Amino acid sequence: MPETPPERDRILASFAKQIGWCDSLGSPFTAGLLRLLAADLAAGGRTAALLGHWPGDPVADALPLRLAGALHALVLGGAAPELAAAYPPRAEAGPERLAPLLPSVLTTHHAFIEGFLASAPQTNEVGRSGVLLGGFLRIARDTGLPLDLLEIGASAGLNTVWDRFHYRLGGASWGDPASPVHLAPAWEGGLPPLDAPLRVASRRACDLSPIDLEDLAQRLRLRAYVWADQRERLARLDGAIAVARAAGQRVERADAAPWVRERLAGTAAGRATVLYHSIMWQYMPGETREDIAGTLRERGARASPQAPLAWLRFEPPTPEARPELRLTLWPGGMERRLATAQAHGSQVAWLDGTA
Repeated sequence: MPETPPERDRILASFAKQIGWCDSLGSPFTAGLLRLLAADLAAGGRTAALLGHWPGDPVADALPLRLAGALHALVLGGAAPELAAAYPPRAEAGPERLAPLLPSVLTTHHAFIEGFLASAPQTNEVGRSGVLLGGFLRIARDTGLPLDLLEIGASAGLNTVWDRFHYRLGGASWGDPASPVHLAPAWEGGLPPLDAPLRVASRRACDLSPIDLEDLAQRLRLRAYVWADQRERLARLDGAIAVARAAGQRVERADAAPWVRERLAGTAAGRATVLYHSIMWQYMPGETREDIAGTLRERGARASPQAPLAWLRFEPPTPEARPELRLTLWPGGMERRLATAQAHGSQVAWLDGTA
């Protein structure tokens, strides 16, 4: 029996890791699809022809997610009706019907899939706004000032319009009941200060590869990275796209470190400047993270009660750990751990619970 090429072993290991994540994050369909693709890869089938000589790190490059996203894009774009018939919501039982279809789909749409694989995944998980909201409310209550918002790694900018969504947190609610986006994470612990006088004065955002929501192909790519059996996530995404487009929200194409330096060079008195990000910090180079943290410390040393600076981040403390919502507020530089939460924001444990 011939040995599996070592590069294929690395790719198979990335599939095993991603399958575990999909199982734990509530996407049995995507986990099952990836198991089928991994079996085909191990057997040297069409998946091996597509992925077998991947030049990068398949885990860091999220290669299994790229392939799952490419197949979902074929379904959402109407290019593979036979595949769509075996996808949710038309086939809720599981991915078993896909097995006989995949070889033909991978062959017929080889060029499209190969092109899709060439670009990094773009996700913009709207559910994370349900975690971030508590931080914004805490900043508003502690400073008593309108917020100047700066988001890095913003993708399509959907989490820049978080104040136009509706939230149900435990037994309480916040936001616009008429919004097409309703977030109701499973909530544990106390509540953030929902009565804080929160007002957004301005909002700006950047990303290395921002998504233009006016471009149909880019919207399709964003939708394709939502797991096919998580229809509520897809509905939230579609609602947030509508809100962001109506608001005319745009994300600037820029490297985060110089963008942050420029934005924080001159902040306005009478406003609280808030730099925030969610589930992106670990993907930036170490020197970029150090540069941004240094800029924040330098600018924080000059902050005043009339022009405070806040750093709000929803990130895992280590790559495998549960993400945490942390807030550092200057002057003073006090850091608080406000919450822990599931990575997509579906469950939140609030720790800083005095309302």
